[in-house]
Amino acid sequence: MPFIPHTKEEVAAMLAVIGVERIDDLFDEIPPDLVVTDLPNLPPALSEMEIGRLMQQRSREDGQPLCFIGAGAYEHHIPAAVWQIAGRGEFYSAYTPYQAEASQGTLQVLYEFQSMMTALTGLDVSNASLYDGASALAEAVLMAVRCHRKPRPRRVLVPRALHPAYRRTLYTIVGQQDIELLEIPFDRTGGHTALDQLDALENREFTALVINQPNFFGVLEEVDALTDWAHQRDSLVIGVVNPVALALLSPPGEWGEQGADIACGEAQPLGMPLASGGPYAGFLCCRQPLVRQLPGRITGRTLDQAGKPGFTLTLQAREQHIRRAKATSNICTNQGLLVTAATIHTALLGAEGLERVAKACHANTARLSDLLCEIPGVEPLFDRPVFHEKALRLPAPTADLLRSLAAHNILGGFDLGPDYPELDSGLLVCATEMRTEEEMTTYAQKLARIITIRTQAPCPGAPRL
Repeated sequence: MPFIPHTKEEVAAMLAVIGVERIDDLFDEIPPDLVVTDLPNLPPALSEMEIGRLMQQRSREDGQPLCFIGAGAYEHHIPAAVWQIAGRGEFYSAYTPYQAEASQGTLQVLYEFQSMMTALTGLDVSNASLYDGASALAEAVLMAVRCHRKPRPRRVLVPRALHPAYRRTLYTIVGQQDIELLEIPFDRTGGHTALDQLDALENREFTALVINQPNFFGVLEEVDALTDWAHQRDSLVIGVVNPVALALLSPPGEWGEQGADIACGEAQPLGMPLASGGPYAGFLCCRQPLVRQLPGRITGRTLDQAGKPGFTLTLQAREQHIRRAKATSNICTNQGLLVTAATIHTALLGAEGLERVAKACHANTARLSDLLCEIPGVEPLFDRPVFHEKALRLPAPTADLLRSLAAHNILGGFDLGPDYPELDSGLLVCATEMRTEEEMTTYAQKLARIITIRTQAPCPGAPRL
């Protein structure tokens, strides 16, 4: 919708009705030293054509490198139909569907998204969406603390093998709310959360245990044993999952004897481009007894007076609708457009298509790992099964190798050193269904040459890559 500015006469008329002379008078409560009076670094105005040319030039500077980075955001194939449909005006510009009678299409899409998420996670209820996977986990932890019936310390066990960005977001949101986050080390051989690490906490009560499957290193966790361990201690289980991986792995609702209580994750793999890091969308699911504490929006299906099916927002336990003290969250929006894309994407693939994508990703990551481990000095960091990601140890500083690969237009992976100093020279690589055998071979050849040059004693005055 184009923006139509007011004329000077219209602005003057509105100010006269309000009783002020200037628009700035409406903001006189702002201290003068905080007021920005000019923008000295703003370039001169450009025409639409000049702006278009500039943006095209900037985008071409980024190039189209081969991407072997996963680490929570993945380059998957997105069918053209996904954003052709999501970009229609009915979806693209739709506002929050408060008026059910005028928003049946949007509400049905949200309902279908919820249905797909419950099918993938094996749980009973899903909300309409959250900002991203990290904030979804924070909401899941707050939800677990509210749901726990027995009085006990507000303590949640968080594996160190959880995504570093998720852990930082969790500490930012939850750490200030009198909730202790106790970090659990990972096994240095397998890269997983071992039960003996948890047994050391036998005498410390906790509210919930977070289990990520697969974990940040791509390693598959012993979810059944971990879930039963937590439930035997009257604690809740929060599963952090990848929706594509769930096409092959057991869903959180089937972990252990009772299943996880809450599941959350990032929906980006379902029809959302990398887009420089966002926007993405999170999902949050739970068992039916916990539904009253599920934050965000929930779309329900009902029948109207004529007996026809219809959709409406339900169980809106947010501060916009009830007293703030009783609100489950301060979430004030959802990622409706991204959820629309995720719903269309998942519907187009279906269960069989999603499974084929997951198998292709697993096969490509295994193939890439094999190619890279043929290079002298490159070896796996861990010895357990993986999905999507593989952690490798390199014979030279990871950051230096990645810079050299970038010069060859290859994004070689995620440097583990800054977030895991104990894994210095560690590299996390990923190959989705988008990568071809030729591209993976090219990556291995470039990396082999760079490692050879860097590990050999340089001749005096010889340039380094």
